[in-house]
Amino acid sequence: MAEKIHETIIIGSGPAGYTAAIYAARADMKPIIITGMEPGGQLTTTTDVENYPGYPDGIMGPEMMMDFQKQAERFGTQVIMDMVTEVIFDEKPGGIHQIKTMNGEEFLTKTVIISTGASAKYLGLDDEKKYMGSGVSACATCDGFFYKGRPVAVVGGGDTAAEEATYLAKLCSKVYLLVRKNEFRASNIMAQRVMNTPNIEVLFHHELQGIMGNKVVEKAQIINNQTMETKEIEVDGVFIAIGHKPNTDLFVGKLKMDETGYLMTHPDSAKTDIPGVFAAGDCQDNIYRQAVTAAGSGCMAALDAERYLIELQ
Repeated sequence: MAEKIHETIIIGSGPAGYTAAIYAARADMKPIIITGMEPGGQLTTTTDVENYPGYPDGIMGPEMMMDFQKQAERFGTQVIMDMVTEVIFDEKPGGIHQIKTMNGEEFLTKTVIISTGASAKYLGLDDEKKYMGSGVSACATCDGFFYKGRPVAVVGGGDTAAEEATYLAKLCSKVYLLVRKNEFRASNIMAQRVMNTPNIEVLFHHELQGIMGNKVVEKAQIINNQTMETKEIEVDGVFIAIGHKPNTDLFVGKLKMDETGYLMTHPDSAKTDIPGVFAAGDCQDNIYRQAVTAAGSGCMAALDAERYLIELQ
C-alpha cells in the first residue's frame, strides 16, 4: 500500500508530459512520470521533425523524445515505465489522489498532470503500417513539407481532411481527396474551400484499397465503392485524415470531456474541474495537436500545479 504522498504524478510521456516534468522538477516538486505503453507518444512514430524550434537541421522523433526525457531526468524527474490502470480522484480541495498501475504499483499524490495524448485513427490496412514514415502520415502540418511539388492523396471527408487537403495544396503539385460518400461531412465553408482549390481533385465514392512502392510510397490503389472499379493513382504520399481519438478512456466518468472524449480544461489554464488535477497536450487539444503546443500546455500544467500547491500551504 502506498504511504508516501508525492507532490505531482504525470501520466503520459510525450512533449506535454516531459515539459511538465522539466518545469515541475525545477520547482522542486520531485515529479514522477508514468510513461504509458508508448513512451514518447505519437512523436516516436514520426521520422523527421523539422518544425520544432531549436533543431535547425531537424531531428528524428524518437531521438527528440529521448532528449526531452534526458532533460527531465537531469533535474530529478523519476521516469517509470509502467501504465496507469486506475485513478481515484479526491474532489475536495487539498485532497489526495490515488493512482494504480499495471505492475501493481500504487501512488498517492497531491497533484496529477494528465498528458496521455491522442492517437490518429487509421483505416486498418496492412499497407498503412508498412509505409508508416515512408509516405504514410496522419499529419499534413508535420510532414507536408517533405512532399513539396509532388502529388499526394488525402483520405477523409470531414473538416480534418478538408483542412489537410487545402494545406497540402499550397505545397504539392496535386492533391487527390478520397471521400467515401457522395458528399462531404465537412462544414460548408471548408467544402467550398476544397472545391475552389484548382489542384485538389475530389474523388467521391472512393476508398483507399492499397498502397504500393519500392520502400516508399509510389502509388495508391483506390476503389469506386459504387461501380467497384479499381484504379491506381501515382502519389508520393498518403495522408490519413479521418480524425484522432484522445487517449482518455481511463478518465471516463471521472473528468469532464467533450463529445469526442477530449478532456475539458478551464479557459486559459490546464485546470480540470477536480482540484489538483490538470490536463495538457493532445488529450485536451483537438485543434492544434502539435508537439510545440503540447509542450507549451505541459508548461502551463506544471505552473498551475505549482501554484495550486503553494495555495495549499
